[in-house]
Amino acid sequence: MIRPWPRSLAWQLITLLLIAVVLAQGVALLVFADERRHALLSANREQVLARTGNIARLLQAMPGTMHGRVVEMSSTPRLRFWLAGNAAVDRESLSEIDVALGHRLDWYLGGMAVGRSLVDVRRESGFFLWRHGNGADESAGGGFSYEIYVDEDGQRRAVGPGHHYGSVLSLVMAVPLHNGAWLNAQTLVAPPPPSWGLPTFAGLIIAATATCTVVILMVRRSTRPMRRLADAAEAFGRGEHVARLLEDGPIEVQRTTRAFNDMLGRIRRFVDDRMRMLAAISHDLRTPITSLRLRAELVEDAELRERMRASLEELERMTEATLAFSREDAMREETRTVDLAALVETVVCDIQDHGCEAAFDGPARLAYACRPTAMKRAVRNLVDNAVAYGQRARVRLDAEGGAVVLTIEDDGPGIPDDALERVFEPFVRLEESRSRETGGTGLGLAIARTIVRGHGGDIVLSNRAEGGLSVRATLPLRDER
Repeated sequence: MIRPWPRSLAWQLITLLLIAVVLAQGVALLVFADERRHALLSANREQVLARTGNIARLLQAMPGTMHGRVVEMSSTPRLRFWLAGNAAVDRESLSEIDVALGHRLDWYLGGMAVGRSLVDVRRESGFFLWRHGNGADESAGGGFSYEIYVDEDGQRRAVGPGHHYGSVLSLVMAVPLHNGAWLNAQTLVAPPPPSWGLPTFAGLIIAATATCTVVILMVRRSTRPMRRLADAAEAFGRGEHVARLLEDGPIEVQRTTRAFNDMLGRIRRFVDDRMRMLAAISHDLRTPITSLRLRAELVEDAELRERMRASLEELERMTEATLAFSREDAMREETRTVDLAALVETVVCDIQDHGCEAAFDGPARLAYACRPTAMKRAVRNLVDNAVAYGQRARVRLDAEGGAVVLTIEDDGPGIPDDALERVFEPFVRLEESRSRETGGTGLGLAIARTIVRGHGGDIVLSNRAEGGLSVRATLPLRDER
């Protein structure tokens, strides 16, 4: 499935910046095109007015017999001159812009005109042909020409390839001469189609590529500390030892990393203090237990003496289990990749060697990053629990949906639904499924869940419909980014 929006922060920033670059370049292109069009219109208009003024001044200085020849030689496909007894411009229809252009033409005439010059800006519609060539020399074919073509029925038509129907601006000018004639001129002032489309598009691609390269480098530099922080948080959540992170990158990332380092230190101190206190209490309990054991031997009632001895032995087992748990947790085993299928199968085989009924079903190999000793203890506690209270253990290992699932089923009496969560509390034992003769301390499931949760997973118990208990331990597969 193709995602319409990237999930990575780096690619989100890159995408947003690329969109911004394209939009900015597009707006700049439109503004530039409009400014260029106005600049070309203004330059073309000034050129036409200056040329018309020069021709009029030339005619004023020449004999009338030469006017026709001069006008004929001065006309081009873009600027046509002719002499007439009347002006080609209606003075009554002029706009303010037309009047201003007339004043501008008078300025180019240098005061030689007998009367005020007339300029009319018109929008003509028709078929026009763009010619590619040297625009400086219009007689050589540069620039464009403009004509109206009509059929016999009056309909407009194109006369050949390259002709297009459109609307263009036309300047119509009339300059009064000393002999009473009018020098009329008509030209197109619309600029030719832009020839800068390809260079501009290439410039846009180059700008976008350069921006993308710079953004990728900067985003990678900015997000690298965030990736380290995410990896460290994930590793710490699995109970791995995480060194203090380097506080670099943008100031916001530095503050976040500093807060994580401080939190990491506080949690470690809290856990270490708790484990030291637990180990100290368990160690200190040995002395009174030993003293009570000696005093119990002095009790004359044999039945009472055995009951006291059994209670003291149970208390001693609980103390030893607590000490073992605290010592193992303090070891801070390093995480490494092992064959989890082989590890689970080894536990099942050990159970079978002790004469218990157990079976394993799973893949031939399943690589998984974990703390092997702790994981083996968790699996052993779960399988021992199934064998001790459910007669047999059926162990199945699967990899599904980005996680490893360990399922252990037994044929025992199960657990009341209201106690499925309570059995994970330390030293909790249910009389319906456990007895003191089994030697359980009530720490097996608690330790197993602590280990599994330390790897980012969890353990859930459920009663099977056909009888017995089902234990489902889910371990997430490590994200190798």
